[in-house]
Amino acid sequence: MTDISANINSLKSKIPSSVKLVAVSKTKPVSDILTAYKSGQKCFGENKVQEILSKKDHLPHDIEWHLIGHLQSNKVKFVVPFIAMIQSVDSYRLLSIINSEALRVNRIIDCLFQIHIAEEDTKFGFSMNELCEVIELEEFKKLKNVRINGLMGMATFTTDKSQIQREFRFLADCFKTLKNRYFAGSPHFKEISMGMSGDYEIALKEGSTMLRIGSLIFGERNNK
Repeated sequence: MTDISANINSLKSKIPSSVKLVAVSKTKPVSDILTAYKSGQKCFGENKVQEILSKKDHLPHDIEWHLIGHLQSNKVKFVVPFIAMIQSVDSYRLLSIINSEALRVNRIIDCLFQIHIAEEDTKFGFSMNELCEVIELEEFKKLKNVRINGLMGMATFTTDKSQIQREFRFLADCFKTLKNRYFAGSPHFKEISMGMSGDYEIALKEGSTMLRIGSLIFGERNNK
């Protein structure tokens, strides 16, 4: 049996206090999330809108939910009333819809731009050139109900640590470039969300400020 509390305490002893731990609770039951919550973990990440909606009302209201999976535009309206952060903004169209829905409920939604850093076609995200084009749009500057907090990326699923390191370093370089070029005056643009259960130590060395960790906390995923 997985000792969720011990796993959280062990992880928190290994990561700097300045780094945010997002406990990835996808496929995990409400009871597991509650155990983690009672251990002091308040931030949880889910991949699917339907899954967050099925869980959130059974859990404490001060949980900080992060959407970390690919978000379909027709599902945005369901999460905007309560979501703390959308980490997976991968198109201007999606960002624009988030802004519109947030305006409707009088909220400002924290977002991360997802950059495609892996050598896998199945991963979503902007290229650096595409992202610069979006940020330079006049329409982008008019979006007042989204707040860009930084970048998110997923490394290639590989045992080659040097490749993972290269990909994380690339994401950190993208962050620095964008910060200097477009967000120098923004105190909110400060997050680099990278690193999961298998590669978080590499991510920390490359400057991650947010870790998305599931199996090291909850045990292996329950694949439905």
